[in-house]
Amino acid sequence: MASLIDWDVAVRSAKRFSPTSPGVSRREADEVVNALYRASADAADHVAQLTHLQEPPVTAATRVVDRAAWVEANAGGMATIMDPLVSRLTEENPVGKVAERVGGRLTGVQVGLVLGFLSGKVLGQFEFFDRPGGQLMLVAPNLVAVERQLKVDPADFRLWVCLHEVTHRVQFTAVPWLRQHMLDEVTALTDTVESDPAELRRRLSGAVGELVKVVRGQGDGAGVVSVLASPEQRAVLDRVTAFMSLVEGHAEYVMNSVADSVIPTQKTIESRFASRRRKGGNPLDRLLRRLLGMEAKTRQYVDGSAFVRDVVGRIGLDDFNAIWTSPQTLPTKAEIAEPQRWIARVHA
Repeated sequence: MASLIDWDVAVRSAKRFSPTSPGVSRREADEVVNALYRASADAADHVAQLTHLQEPPVTAATRVVDRAAWVEANAGGMATIMDPLVSRLTEENPVGKVAERVGGRLTGVQVGLVLGFLSGKVLGQFEFFDRPGGQLMLVAPNLVAVERQLKVDPADFRLWVCLHEVTHRVQFTAVPWLRQHMLDEVTALTDTVESDPAELRRRLSGAVGELVKVVRGQGDGAGVVSVLASPEQRAVLDRVTAFMSLVEGHAEYVMNSVADSVIPTQKTIESRFASRRRKGGNPLDRLLRRLLGMEAKTRQYVDGSAFVRDVVGRIGLDDFNAIWTSPQTLPTKAEIAEPQRWIARVHA
């Protein structure tokens, strides 16, 4: 049966559009893979000490992957999310078989463009849509490319990145309800997608204006997608933004809190990585990042990390961990900006 998104086309397109991997010999590649598996294992001990979260016996797979494998996993995860939505939209607004087939291929190419671009950016990811138990992926070519670009110690840099990604694994395995909460929020977002063609056209016209702003370097950094959202979706997006600011900021806090003896060159890595993040690459790269809302993603790291530091500094790590009690103890978007409001609400 044809689909409005041809995922096979998306995967093939993404692999074709993915940037060229850095040149390494077979021996060097094997050494990088082995080093990353060791670094992820070492990171787990440090994360346990720095979070006071008890990870159960690890059920999530840890995989060192290339860009193609990252694309396949994320296409699978996107299909899990999108296919029920697409089925609902096509039932409410049927299209002809030919139009569906052609449209599916075109949309597949468009999705592939996005995945291909991102496949050259992601250093690591805890992915939990494609596999029920989740999987920790470390994208070896990107790690090698960035450590070469920054001219930093490879062993220190790899452990630094693994600290961040393993923290995500611990969050989603030590806090049993967290994964389902995120899945519920995604469902809430897709359930509110507008199927009325006239309303969609109205929002698309607004997105054109936002697109012009993005090209000019204006706008709030949230990307074109935010303009397409309805008021109901914006409420969900605000909750998701706060949630992502928390989990990303918590991981950022952990990776930058290890002792100097663990990562001797950490300050150098932090400084050079932050400078790279601010520059954002070449002009086309910066444009795509703004279109995809990745500027807002960068703010999540900064705002979330500041929130965690502030709360831990005021009340200590164990009282901070009350944040993982239930969905009701998660911070709101306003509380991320004003941490004392979360403290007053949860620890009143």
